[in-house]
Amino acid sequence: MALALCLPPTPLGFLAPLPLIWLLTRGGFRFGLLAGIGFWAVHLVWLPLSFVVLFETPWGAVPYLPLVLIKAALWGVVFGLTRGRPLARAGLWVVQEYLTSLGEIAFPWGFMGYALVEAPGRVLASLGGVYLLSLVVLGMAVGVYAAWQRLRADPVVFSAPALGLAGLLLGWVGLWSIPLPALQANEKALLVQGNINPLRKLEGASAEETYLQLTRQGLQAHPDVTVVVWPETAVAGFSPQLVALLGHRELISGLETGITNRVVRLWSGQVTHFYDKNRLVPFGEYFPWSEALRPVYRFFFRAFGFDGDLGSRMPGTAYTPLDNYGAFICYESVFPSVARGLVLNGAQVLELGSNDAWYGPSFGGLQHFQMGRLRAVETGRWLLRAGNDGVTAIIDPYGRVMARIPQRQAAYLAGEFGILQHHTPYVRFGDWAVILAALLSIGLRNRAKGTIV
Repeated sequence: MALALCLPPTPLGFLAPLPLIWLLTRGGFRFGLLAGIGFWAVHLVWLPLSFVVLFETPWGAVPYLPLVLIKAALWGVVFGLTRGRPLARAGLWVVQEYLTSLGEIAFPWGFMGYALVEAPGRVLASLGGVYLLSLVVLGMAVGVYAAWQRLRADPVVFSAPALGLAGLLLGWVGLWSIPLPALQANEKALLVQGNINPLRKLEGASAEETYLQLTRQGLQAHPDVTVVVWPETAVAGFSPQLVALLGHRELISGLETGITNRVVRLWSGQVTHFYDKNRLVPFGEYFPWSEALRPVYRFFFRAFGFDGDLGSRMPGTAYTPLDNYGAFICYESVFPSVARGLVLNGAQVLELGSNDAWYGPSFGGLQHFQMGRLRAVETGRWLLRAGNDGVTAIIDPYGRVMARIPQRQAAYLAGEFGILQHHTPYVRFGDWAVILAALLSIGLRNRAKGTIV
C-alpha cells in the first residue's frame, strides 16, 4: 500500500525505494500475492470509483476485484521465483512489467519507473524508456539494502559500504534536483477541451457546436496559432463553418466513425491523413472471447444501461503519422512502443487525443496523464495532449508541463511547441533495458532448492 502512494498521481516518488527495500528482500509467492493485493487495490481504486459513479450502478465495481487478483498473482509468481535473491527479483520485476504491455488484453499500469515522473532524472527515459527508470528505482532499493547490510556488519565511517551508501543517496538526490536546459519553441497550438459527457455522446448528443465555439474564441484571442487540436472522438464530421474558421491552419481531431477510433488531419477543407487506434481498450473498445463470454457481456451491458450488444471496434494496422504529427489515442499513451513507432515513421511532434471523462471524478485521469508524460521524454518530442475533460497540456521533450488548463471544464489552451527531427537512444535501440533486466534475473537458475511460498 505504501508503494502505491509513491506512484502517480501522488508527488511522493522520491520515497519509492523505502517500501521497495522491504518488498525486494522478503517472502515468496504468498508474500508477493498479499503485497500485490495491497498495492493494486490502492493503485487501481479509481476503477470502481469511476464506473460506479459514471454508470450509476454498484455493478461498475465488479471488474475491479478480478483485475487486482490477477495483477497480484503476477507479483506472487515474481516473488516466489526470486525468494532470497533481491537483484534477481528486481530484474524479473521489470521483465514482468514489459510482459504486461504485450497481447490483446495488455494493461501496463503500475510500473516502478513512473515514480520518477516528477523528477528531472526522468530524462534517463530518453536512453532506455520507462523500463530503464524502473531498473533505476528498483536498483536503488537493492543497492541501499546491500550497502546498509554491509555497513551494519562493518560499521566504519569511511569504509567501502559507507561510501557506497552515501554515493547511492547522493545519486538519488541528484535525480530529483538536476537542472534541465531551456528549449526553443517556434510553433503555436490551440488545444480545445470540450468537457462533454461521454454517455450523452453515446446517446447521440452532438459536441460540434461546443468545439466550434471554443475554437472561435481561442483563435480570436490567439490569431497566430498554426494548428488546432481537438480530443478523441470529438465530432462525427466537419462543417463548412469549421473550414472557414480554420483558414490556413491545420486541425488534428478525433473523429467518431462508429467502426474505428480515428484521428485525422484536416487542412484546407480536406482530410489529408488519418490514423486508426491500434491498441484498443480490452473490454471497452475490444471484447475478447466474445462468443464464450456473450452472456456475461450482455449482463453487464444491461447493468450499465446499454441496450443490446456492443461491438468491438476495428484496430488500425500501422503507426502512421499525420504529416509531421505522430497522433495516438488515449489508452495508447501507456504503451512506449506506440510513440516510438510513430517517431520511427517520421513524427516530429506527438499529439495525444484522449477522453478521460470515462474516469469520472476519480484520480484515474490524472494518473493516466502522468504516465503519458514519459512518452515525450522517451522520444525526444513535444507532446500536445488534448483531453475531452482534461488533462489538456503541452509537454516538452524533457517531460516538463509547459502549459495546462484545469480539468472538468470547457476551455481552450494556447501554447508554444517545437518541431524536432533527432532520434533519442530509446527510439533507436528500443527496450534494451528489458534485456538487461532479464540478465539480472538469470540468478533464478541458481536458486537454492526449497519452497517458493
